[in-house]
Amino acid sequence: MIRILLALFIATLTSSGWLSAQDVDRESVIHAMRKAGTFFREKVSVHGGYVYHYSLDLSQHWGEGVASKTQIWVQPPGTPTVGMAFLRAYEATGDRFYLDAATDAARALVYGQLKSGGWTNSIDFDPKSPNVADYRNGKGRGRNNSSLDDGQTESAIQFLIQTDKALGFRDIPIHESVMIALDALLSAQYPNGGFPQVWTGPVPAQPSIPASFPDYDWRTEGRVKNYWDMYTLNDNVTGYVAATLIEAFQVYGDSRYLDALKKLGEFLVLAQMPEPQPGWAQQYSYDMKPIWARKFEPPGVSGDETQEVIATLMLISEITGDRKYLEPIPRAAAWLKRSLLSDGQVARYYELKTNRPLYMQRHGDKYELTYDDSDLPDHYGWKSPSKLSELGTAFANARSSKPDRREISVEQIGGVLNALDSNGRWVDHFDGERLVGQAKFTVGQAYLSSQTFSDNLTTLSKYLLPGSHP
Repeated sequence: MIRILLALFIATLTSSGWLSAQDVDRESVIHAMRKAGTFFREKVSVHGGYVYHYSLDLSQHWGEGVASKTQIWVQPPGTPTVGMAFLRAYEATGDRFYLDAATDAARALVYGQLKSGGWTNSIDFDPKSPNVADYRNGKGRGRNNSSLDDGQTESAIQFLIQTDKALGFRDIPIHESVMIALDALLSAQYPNGGFPQVWTGPVPAQPSIPASFPDYDWRTEGRVKNYWDMYTLNDNVTGYVAATLIEAFQVYGDSRYLDALKKLGEFLVLAQMPEPQPGWAQQYSYDMKPIWARKFEPPGVSGDETQEVIATLMLISEITGDRKYLEPIPRAAAWLKRSLLSDGQVARYYELKTNRPLYMQRHGDKYELTYDDSDLPDHYGWKSPSKLSELGTAFANARSSKPDRREISVEQIGGVLNALDSNGRWVDHFDGERLVGQAKFTVGQAYLSSQTFSDNLTTLSKYLLPGSHP
């Protein structure tokens, strides 16, 4: 009883902002986690699932735009992101409450799995809603497009794998869902190792050839209507897929997943553009030339996707033990370094061969190519921070097999605890930043974020694990 009263007292101090870093202990962390987890599970979830953002009174929900009260989001930072945070909390505390919360989220994803085996960006539990898709359970209709865009299917699979493992592989619907999804993912891999952005069934065979520059005027020619069927790197598709295959191999031990990972690495080696731009494009045709995607996404060598591919190749090399996947990295890093913008960032697109940063200007619903970055549409990320320093450190560690260890400080934990309010909420305030899903808030508006909840719960969970802090 004394321990419980002490924990309650500490929690009161924390919510009032009085708890200093020196006062942080295991009891205060455990109590804060349970308080935040209870609020999010009992007050925020819909059928066990989550969207991106919520108004403080929970009357409004946002995913990619306004979400209905019967919708949840699959795309991060939606249901898989929150569910994984609950799993990490279960791992750190052994409290069944968190495993039950994660299981609820997993079952919500199982409900919305498509007949093609993967997921689209959201799930609607109202069978009459126009937002439903062709769910495997027969309670939907319409599109059957399993998507790898923005980690949609990949995050769902990764979370379900970890939930399946935590449940001892005994929950038949969850285990069956994972197996169906992984089989579908393998069938969506092209023979050269690449993946499309979207699939509805097994992909057609294509030749394995290296990337090259188009031999036509790419500004006016070579547009592909169904670009989503082609080889896709956009929004870190290959990084998400690599992480998914690794988790599948590590949990289930099936060599098919390791073989698929190696093929993916071989595709990324093939997809590196030749000099003078040895980076990677967002999207490739079957003859391995950069192509248009959406009307504001021109073919070009991409700064951000190149950074993502470098990280993915290092990950594949680490898991497979094969350093051949590291071979393209020095050339790509040298290209990134000489392509930095004056503000130290990288452009989303560099014009083919000339390497000039390439942008778009918007006129109504039309877009026009430009080299001028003074009036860019605000719905898209035209520039990204350079990650050369972090990638350089990771590359040196990869070559030396040195692990990357990061500790969590007591001060960091104190900040997380102090930010939790008396209702068990971590409240964000909009300051004009570009939010995932582009929710329409006014500056200063308070809101709840699934990303913030997941990040903070995961941070507290890591703190409880041995060796996570000094």
